Amino acid sequence: MVGLTMTNASPMVVPTFSRERLLGTNPIAVAFPTAEEPPFVADLATTTAAYGKLEILQRTNNKAPFGWLQDPDGSPSQDPHAISRGGGLLPLGSDREHGSHKGYCLGAMVDIFSAVLSGANYGPWVPPYVTFLDNKEELVGEGIGHFFGALRVDAFRPADEFKAHMDKWIRRFRSAQPVAGQKSVLIPGDPERVSENRRRTDGIPLLDSVVKDLRIIAEKFCLDSCLLQK
Repeated sequence: MVGLTMTNASPMVVPTFSRERLLGTNPIAVAFPTAEEPPFVADLATTTAAYGKLEILQRTNNKAPFGWLQDPDGSPSQDPHAISRGGGLLPLGSDREHGSHKGYCLGAMVDIFSAVLSGANYGPWVPPYVTFLDNKEELVGEGIGHFFGALRVDAFRPADEFKAHMDKWIRRFRSAQPVAGQKSVLIPGDPERVSENRRRTDGIPLLDSVVKDLRIIAEKFCLDSCLLQK
C-alpha cells in the first residue's frame, strides 16, 4: 500500500505577504513500496526549514540563512530568535519570487486535511507546544489534527508490477548525471538511511546544551540516580 500522513502544528509560519503567524510547519510524509530497492520515503515540512533546525542555530548561537524566517515587521531576518520575538518561519520557497505561495498552499492543504476535516484546531487556533506562543482562550476544535491515508496499489494495477516499476523509476533517477561536485542524484529517503547507518555505528551526537537539558529532566523525574538506587 501507499502511505500518506500529515499533521498540523502550532502557528509559527507566516503565509505569503503576511506578518501574522497563522500556520504550523505542517509536515507531509509519503511512502511507496518497492520490490528490491529501498522504499521511496519522503518526509518534509512545508516551510523552508523545519523548526528543529532553527532550534539548533539558537543553541549554537549561529545565524540562520536568509529565506528561513522574517522579523515582526516582515523583513528578512537571520536572527534565529526572531520567531520568539514576533517574527515567523517562511513557507517553502521563502518569498513570492521563489515560489513561497506554493509552500503556503501546501501548508494550508495539510491544515485543512488534518484539522478542518477532522474537527481539530486549525490555523492560529492550534494549541502551542513552544513557550513563546500563548495558550488560546478561543478554540475551534479538539487538540491538534492529523491525517492518515492508505492506498491499495492493486486497486490501480497489480502490486508486483507497480513495485517493479518503482524499482525502475528509482534506478533511473539515481543514475542521472550529477552536477559538478556531487557524487550522485539522491532519492527521497537516501540521506536518512545513510544517517541511520552512521548513527547505529557511531552513536547519536548531542549538543552540550541538549545533554544538560536531558540531565535536568532526568533528575526532575528521578530517571537516573533514583533508578540506580532501587
